[in-house]
Amino acid sequence: MSTSPHSAKNNRGRTPRALRPVAVTALAAALLAGAFTPAVATASAYAVDSSAAMSKAAAGQDRPELRKVIQTFVDAGFLGVQVRVNDERGEWVGSAGARKLGANAKPPANGHFWVGSVTKTFHATVALQLVGEGKIGLDAPVAGYLPKLGLDRRITVRMLLQHTSGLFNYTGDLDPDGTWVPGLPATGKEWLDNRFHSYRPEELVRFALSKPSRFEPGTGWSYSNTNYTLARLLIEKVTGRSFDAELKRRILGPLGLKGTMVPGNRTQLPRPYAHGYFRYQDAGQWKVIDVSRQNLSLVAGAGDMLSTTKDLHTFFSALNGGKLLPAKLLAEMRKPHPKSDPLYGHYGLGMFVQDLGPTCGTVLNHNGNPPAGYAALMYSTPDGSKTLTASLTAGDAAFDIAQYPKMLDGLVKAAFCGGQAGSAKQAKPAE
Repeated sequence: MSTSPHSAKNNRGRTPRALRPVAVTALAAALLAGAFTPAVATASAYAVDSSAAMSKAAAGQDRPELRKVIQTFVDAGFLGVQVRVNDERGEWVGSAGARKLGANAKPPANGHFWVGSVTKTFHATVALQLVGEGKIGLDAPVAGYLPKLGLDRRITVRMLLQHTSGLFNYTGDLDPDGTWVPGLPATGKEWLDNRFHSYRPEELVRFALSKPSRFEPGTGWSYSNTNYTLARLLIEKVTGRSFDAELKRRILGPLGLKGTMVPGNRTQLPRPYAHGYFRYQDAGQWKVIDVSRQNLSLVAGAGDMLSTTKDLHTFFSALNGGKLLPAKLLAEMRKPHPKSDPLYGHYGLGMFVQDLGPTCGTVLNHNGNPPAGYAALMYSTPDGSKTLTASLTAGDAAFDIAQYPKMLDGLVKAAFCGGQAGSAKQAKPAE
């Protein structure tokens, strides 16, 4: 999750545990801000990628269990869904719903979308590559690399990637007593009016440092975008190049990821793409606006990238298949922190570790969304042989936030364990 759900507070000013900024439960709060009423069903349809390569891979597949489960998202109020599943049966790609409001066209089966906090996994991977090359020390003080920021010298690189630094989340954070402390405009009407504003990473970090820390470094866990904006600055300082250049050299080029980008101040998604919308109240009236265009420098390093379901599959499969990191560092990435919020798995270094039970096993994931309009899902088995990648877009329908965990669980189970019912068990912390 790139932003935090300050539009989802309850009437006592506290954010419910299920809407805290971890994994993807919080995405619906930011994605469909204010729309916490029973959903209005929208028109639905399916589209399967007809490319020759996909057709060959998916020959003989219908995957009705996947078709059925993606329909639940559209019925619940999402405008569109695009899903890609790769497993021993080959590749299945499908979409449901509409590409934009008022149109009959389906979402493109491999359209571009803002990926939100999936960005964090890319940054963690590059940072760990630099650790493997001896250019960064995983347990070295970040202040040694970025001395001008005045960071607490107890904060290490590992703490940034693990969310254990205690640094305030610049998009808003919770006090220990559960009181919401606003940050930079990251959702609601205030974000909407400022959605094209450009931020510099140093500006985001200095804002966060002006706020009290959540806890002493290394003594707790709290999901904070500040950690990964610092990770970007760290990578750029150590390499002497932009993160965009390093990403292209280390990951995008070698893997042939042509649909993935660090947009900077670019506000337009490359074609093809599905439109995402923001539903909000203004002067007591509900309004809906297209937010396909937005400036994500607000979450630089933490949630500003764009990609496709195909590229996310290729990246996450390669990462978990051991093609991007040495085995020792990949194991570090997967060590779940015992204090991390277990709602969708415990957090390692740039990914969640989730136990689906004895039949289905462990999946690794990181999901996310920008401030509004879009959401991204990225899951894999530990060996990278099975993946689920998806994008969701919001429309003009109200949305019942309580439905989201169950729908997500259904999609993950359909992809990884044949649609078994029941809630996923949580990963055990590393010993």
